[in-house]
Amino acid sequence: MAKYLLLKHYRGNPTPHPDATVLMDRWTPEEIDAHIAFMNHVADTFRERGEFVDAQALSPEGTFVRFGGEGRPPVTDGPFAETKDLIAGWMVIDVDSVERAHEAAAFLSSAPGQGGRPLHEWIEVRPFLDHDPCTVTE
Repeated sequence: MAKYLLLKHYRGNPTPHPDATVLMDRWTPEEIDAHIAFMNHVADTFRERGEFVDAQALSPEGTFVRFGGEGRPPVTDGPFAETKDLIAGWMVIDVDSVERAHEAAAFLSSAPGQGGRPLHEWIEVRPFLDHDPCTVTE
């Protein structure tokens, strides 16, 4: 088993599908409810398969913080990445293969959006590092 992070972006990347270009703030309350219900269904499906680890939706708000030496760290409310670059949420799965991770991401990508149509979102699939990158093996 290997863990993968499935990143859900506010807009599709690299090229958004037309159904993925209308941001959620323009959806009806019913469309939002249907989308959230589907996301819960995806998580439940992965739980039943023993693949679900965790998931969270993220707010578009946030701050940037970095180490600034002794004292208070510098904090700014911007500049932020363009909306299309922001992460809407994530899901962690533990699956048998990268192929299964891709299948899971495709399922997640079929979440309904405006008008109940699948969003066809690009889901970024990132494997967890499973070894010390500084270890040299021969």
